[in-house]
Amino acid sequence: MTPLRLGYLYGFGAYLIWGFFPLYLKLLRPAGPLEILAHRIVWSVVFVALLLGALRNVGFLRALLRRPWAMAGIVVAAALIAVNWGTYIYGVNSGRVVETALGYFINPLVVVLLGVTVLRERLRPLQWVALGISGSAVVVLTVDYGHLPWLALTLAFSFAGYGLVKKRLGLPAAEGLFVESAVLALPALGYLAWLTRRAELTFGHVSAGHTALLVLAGAATAIPLLLFAGAANRLPLTGLGMIQYVAPILQLGCGVLIFHEPMPPARLAGFALVWLALAVFTADAVRHARHNRARTRAAAVEVPVLTT
Repeated sequence: MTPLRLGYLYGFGAYLIWGFFPLYLKLLRPAGPLEILAHRIVWSVVFVALLLGALRNVGFLRALLRRPWAMAGIVVAAALIAVNWGTYIYGVNSGRVVETALGYFINPLVVVLLGVTVLRERLRPLQWVALGISGSAVVVLTVDYGHLPWLALTLAFSFAGYGLVKKRLGLPAAEGLFVESAVLALPALGYLAWLTRRAELTFGHVSAGHTALLVLAGAATAIPLLLFAGAANRLPLTGLGMIQYVAPILQLGCGVLIFHEPMPPARLAGFALVWLALAVFTADAVRHARHNRARTRAAAVEVPVLTT
């Protein structure tokens, strides 16, 4: 199998898991969102630690501890991903799967917005058009919901910010996830201990299947991230960008078709504007990538003239 095909296989695997993740989270009830988040953190540490131990790759920790700025960045990344995970779990288990899907639909547009505001990047005209359309979508959805779609916006901005910090850090997927989860493990364990003291912990008190599902939350968190890293290393950015919509499409399908969440006309109009913005954004990205490839090929075949 070629690296490109393997990359697409990894990518679709990651996004399929993320797309159907609401079905898994629903199985974790009656555990509350914070208890699920705590278990997700703790068992992620355990799973990735076992993986790194099997790969005999633990020396990176010593090198990382000698980089205080990197450690500070990891703390920021950990806080952002904790907000993202917690918001997503809350959204799914409060019957707002459709709104969580909206968050991941608009995430690529938020990434572009952060590029402008944080990295001072210059946008192409069609990228400005896409941002303008997405802003109109937020207005329409605000009118429909009666308030800002804060859950979707929190998901989009927290994940975009997490990606920005991760890009600056440049850590491999498994090592990065381990350190980020380890930073969050102590407060997570503290919260689980507090629940135990109040006799409100569901872990071990509902059923063996429920307990096993909470333990498997670590693997369910780590595996798609590792698959995504494998895809990112093998696919061009345009290919990776195209398949990233698989997850929110599946999440939207879960919300509407399986959990029967409402989709009134105004909300559908807001989503249609988001999809239009993404279509403009994607078309511009594909056109820009083709233009860059054409320039690269032209430069490669250009024969220099030697003078004597």
